[in-house]
Amino acid sequence: MTAPTVNLSSVIKAYDVRGTVPDQLDARVVRAIGAAFAEVVVLPETPAGQGAKAVVGYDMRPSSPELSAAFADGVASRGVDVTVIGLCSTDGLYFASGFLQVPGAMFTASHNPAQYNGIKLCRAGAKPVGQDTGLSAVRELAQSWLDSGEVPDGTGAVGTVDEQDLLKAYAAHLRSLVDLTGGRRLKVVVDAGNGMGGFTAPAVLGDDAGLPALPLDVVPMYFELDGTFPNHEANPLDPANLVDLQRAVPAEGADIGLAFDGDADRCFVIDEKGDPVSPSAVTAMVARREIAKELRAGRQPVVIHNLITSRAVPEIITADGGTPVRTRVGHSFIKQRMAEEGAVFGGEHSAHYYFREFWSADTGMLAAMHVLAALAEQDRPLSELAAEYELYAASGEINSTVDDAAAVTEAVVEAVTATAAAEGETLEVDRLDGVTVFHPASQAQPMWWFNLRASNTEPLLRLNAEGADEATMAVIRDRVLAIVRGESA
Repeated sequence: MTAPTVNLSSVIKAYDVRGTVPDQLDARVVRAIGAAFAEVVVLPETPAGQGAKAVVGYDMRPSSPELSAAFADGVASRGVDVTVIGLCSTDGLYFASGFLQVPGAMFTASHNPAQYNGIKLCRAGAKPVGQDTGLSAVRELAQSWLDSGEVPDGTGAVGTVDEQDLLKAYAAHLRSLVDLTGGRRLKVVVDAGNGMGGFTAPAVLGDDAGLPALPLDVVPMYFELDGTFPNHEANPLDPANLVDLQRAVPAEGADIGLAFDGDADRCFVIDEKGDPVSPSAVTAMVARREIAKELRAGRQPVVIHNLITSRAVPEIITADGGTPVRTRVGHSFIKQRMAEEGAVFGGEHSAHYYFREFWSADTGMLAAMHVLAALAEQDRPLSELAAEYELYAASGEINSTVDDAAAVTEAVVEAVTATAAAEGETLEVDRLDGVTVFHPASQAQPMWWFNLRASNTEPLLRLNAEGADEATMAVIRDRVLAIVRGESA
């Protein structure tokens, strides 16, 4: 009897695969996706006369070993030799793809709850595979096999499946990019949230991979790998998941706290007082270091930032001799512009950080190492160092449920611009991603801006606002929210 058909449109999204196990993702489904990945991505980009190869890694979720093994079988069934690197972070898989120069697949659902799993696919050199770069073709081919019941089963596969441990090589590569040996000794609390940070942090920041010890005293929190996330969700973007770390850093007398998400490709930073350091400040801090390095090498540095980051980011980039390039929100846009501009670094408000020296892929660990180095190179506490980059007051992202996001957005723009015109103020409006309204500083009002973006998947309108100070930000935030939520005309 033919197995029930799964609609892959519900699990293969614009940039990755994500679904619940086993009703949406099981061994049969991911085997078909693996075979399609081999046909669409791996085989076409294999140079003539060379054997086709791919690399597969997975996170700590209970379903990851079985699903990744089925995927590897599917890839091998098309004549591709597969290297399985086992447990790894997402940036660990990107490293493997770049280091081995082969396409790769990472089994993870990032910060999603335990019943989820997923796949992040990339071409050789960690180049992303998205909807317009092969993912839709993978979906269509896998769907055709699932519909016909002719899913490749991996039996009699002509490709090989072997294992290779690349953790030490990954840690050594990161250490080669940031020198942590010359500064003062730091006490660091790391909250891995039971995710892959508990696997990579001891290797990179400690000596678990056999590398020399660094001048770091690491205090571990929730390093036990557990895809059921018993302590808190592995999503540091939600402030509730930072509370434990915020308490631990001052209690331990630590210099800094680091929080990683489930697949450890994002990193959030806490100062010695237990206060968060915004991803915008981290972006500017790392940008300053990368710009200086580029200038020393005689190159003109370009740094990418998305439009939700603080206005301080492009201002600091420019002041330090770099060229800022503003993009839409989303890793595909960042990576595309990184390649187009030859950018040395890119940062997002969501704590994704991209490095040219890391195949232009995102790695939270490398960003964390830059912050550690910047802190260790001077004697001030992190709160004082971060203050150099926290120039303005930001609202954070605020979601509102709306029936018609486009109509509501236009009503906000019309109301705000009409008020400004009546007051003799000039506004700049752009539509790079949603609508951004910018008020440059004038004699009457300080600088402020806001952005409204509609969610692609939910009836939500997302507001981000920033002002020259807390009071200015609060005024524009509350004005916009009142209109969005129908509380004023």
